[in-house]
Amino acid sequence: MILRTLIFIVGLLFITLTLAGWLTWVERRLLAVWQDRLGPNRVGPFGTLQALADAIKLFTKEDWVPPFADKSVFVIAPAIILIAVLMSFVIVPFAPGLLLANLNIGLLFFLAMSSLSVYSIVLGGWASNSKYALLGGLRAAAQMITYEVFLGLSVMGPVLLAGSFRLTDIVEAQQELWFVVPQFLGFVLFLIAGVAETRRLPFDLPEAETELAAGFHTEYSGMKFGMFFIGEYLGMILLSAMITTLYLGGWHGPFLPPIVWFLLKSSFFLVLFILLRASLPRPRLDQLMSFGWKVLLPLALANLLATGAVVLMRGG
Repeated sequence: MILRTLIFIVGLLFITLTLAGWLTWVERRLLAVWQDRLGPNRVGPFGTLQALADAIKLFTKEDWVPPFADKSVFVIAPAIILIAVLMSFVIVPFAPGLLLANLNIGLLFFLAMSSLSVYSIVLGGWASNSKYALLGGLRAAAQMITYEVFLGLSVMGPVLLAGSFRLTDIVEAQQELWFVVPQFLGFVLFLIAGVAETRRLPFDLPEAETELAAGFHTEYSGMKFGMFFIGEYLGMILLSAMITTLYLGGWHGPFLPPIVWFLLKSSFFLVLFILLRASLPRPRLDQLMSFGWKVLLPLALANLLATGAVVLMRGG
């Protein structure tokens, strides 16, 4: 049993980290197609080895720590986001019996880990002792704390319908009808909040190049920068897996093996996140915050109240 768990952990780490690196090539190719240009096409066939070339560059690049930075916090900060996101994967049910920890509070564990990741950004921006980085960290704190409210409220719909915080129970409750149908509003809210949590365009204000140089990671280089970079892509993979689990029936689907259905559904949202980058403009920070508190919060509360009323009327 212990050997099986260790093998699963090593396999999960290898697959997720490899997929996060490979997504950098996928994103560049998809953006190139969307914008009618070539994209990476020099390193390997169709540029498939570009991700490997980027990894070699990051490993061999000078790992510089600014003399004006808080060195210990500066070094620890990038690891926090990587650890928090990787820890969240332990509760994701990829297929029947194919998960690491079937916790009865699995969804709460996911929310807790997503909340911890904000510390990485805030500490990285503060420890850099740079104005650009500090502003990026402050933006990240405001944005992520704000949108975590709607992230938590939106997932209460599936919890009420399934009657459990255990992710496998939520998936099993969708055998007849995926929750995206009765919880379409919650699905949209979770998707928007998830994009904001992962700081993907159009919600990449903490690292807006046109305003803050590179935002919270302005002073980072080498593998420390690589940890922030990979953490963002791991966050995309995790969010896609959670949307599939909570709203699209998880591994359920006809004909194909369960794991294939799970991967297909998750891949659809990964492509969606990438194409959002090529399609939407970046809002101002005040517009982003106003949209959250004035639009998403009332909608999330209304969805929660309506779902609770329906469950009560059904005697649940």
